[in-house]
Amino acid sequence: MQAKKITEELSVAGQVLPSEMKDVKAAGFRALIVNRPDGEEPGQPTFEEVKSAAAAEGIEARFVPVRAPSEADAQKFGEAFEASPKPVLAFCRSGARSTGLWSMWQASQEKGHGDAKPGGLFGLFSRKK
Repeated sequence: MQAKKITEELSVAGQVLPSEMKDVKAAGFRALIVNRPDGEEPGQPTFEEVKSAAAAEGIEARFVPVRAPSEADAQKFGEAFEASPKPVLAFCRSGARSTGLWSMWQASQEKGHGDAKPGGLFGLFSRKK
């Protein structure tokens, strides 16, 4: 298992196998977020297999399967992350979807994001002082 640290509370990785749960625990992770849908590739372990192996090591596992990330998927990822003990290891096939979901969720949490108004650069230059 090769995990890439994103923050102090989140790392991402490619497929984590049930046989790697001792390594996951030894690395200090307390929870998994599985972003890889079951059956994406022949021979891939199911979420239930991963969850069972994780539970045997005292690691929580949450299933947020994603094929093409959407804003709704990012929100579900964020909810799973917030509900999980930290640090969390999120994984998919390569780690890219998990990283993308984290980034999308973080962008949606930015202060003032909901106050933004359309207008592009023209809107910036046409404001009255």
